[in-house]
Amino acid sequence: MSRLNVGMISFAHAHAYDYLDCLQQMPEVTVGGIADSAAERTAALAERHAIPWYSDYRELLADASIDAVIICSENVHHAELTLASAEAGKHILCEKPLGLSVEEMKRMISVCADKGVQLMTAFPCRFLTPVVRAKEALDRGEIGEIVAFKGTNRGSFPGPAWFAEPALSGGGAVLDHTVHVMDLMNWFTGAPVEQVYAYAGTRFDPERKRTIDDSGMVHVTFANGVFGVLDPSWSRNPGFPTWGDVTLQIIGTEGVISIDAFNQKNNVYGRTSGKGSWSFWGDDMNALMLKAFVQALLEGTPVPVNGLDGLKSAEVALGAYRSVEAGQPFRLQPI
Repeated sequence: MSRLNVGMISFAHAHAYDYLDCLQQMPEVTVGGIADSAAERTAALAERHAIPWYSDYRELLADASIDAVIICSENVHHAELTLASAEAGKHILCEKPLGLSVEEMKRMISVCADKGVQLMTAFPCRFLTPVVRAKEALDRGEIGEIVAFKGTNRGSFPGPAWFAEPALSGGGAVLDHTVHVMDLMNWFTGAPVEQVYAYAGTRFDPERKRTIDDSGMVHVTFANGVFGVLDPSWSRNPGFPTWGDVTLQIIGTEGVISIDAFNQKNNVYGRTSGKGSWSFWGDDMNALMLKAFVQALLEGTPVPVNGLDGLKSAEVALGAYRSVEAGQPFRLQPI
């Protein structure tokens, strides 16, 4: 395969717009179709870029020329769309979280394997230079054995409105933001999480319109004795320079590595905006992730972040809610 024809299913998640821009800058990729039940969201966009548009994703999947799809729907639809895409023989990049239950994620992984298609989870933070360099240093043993993690993925309410509707999102900040940094912890340790103990609440909506969790603290214990703590809250108000952060402190027996994943930036203080802002000059993590996805499919090699990776991080977030409900630690079942 010398060229990849990619279809996009749903633009419910705003990342889809970034993904489209990235794909259109890749000479080895054709965007062969956009399927979205919300015409007001993408019909004009597709026409502007001369991309076939479908109101029903099944019509896109019926196009034999489509090699792969990117799914950016509401979280509740990830499983349905992934299963249908696998049945149609399309490789899949699915937005995070991969699914809303361990059972459905296992089925997604199993069906993709049975149909001979690759399933990748959208974890772009893995491709940022500070994260890659940290992994290389860990592999060289530069800080000895990992003892603990302290991480943050503090953001603002992402929008659109479906993020605050549990029937569509499956959860709030704890689900939305735990999975990114949890994936890094899983990647760095190579060990499964055995137990999760968490807090979740609603504290950062000034108008008190949302009832879904927008704050939390997630504590995890790995099977190898490593433990970690993560703040996944939507705690950034409109005055903050950007939507959020991704940080991780890795404590080892012989040293510490500190990651500030979005620190490739200039601080800008403009009179027009009236506040400080961040002007990023570094890695485009979405472009790097998509390049890795496309390259793996073109070369016939395994995708770098697979469905099991998505399951392992999402099960921690789901377990966090079980812990909150019970008011005590929740023990995860071996996958």
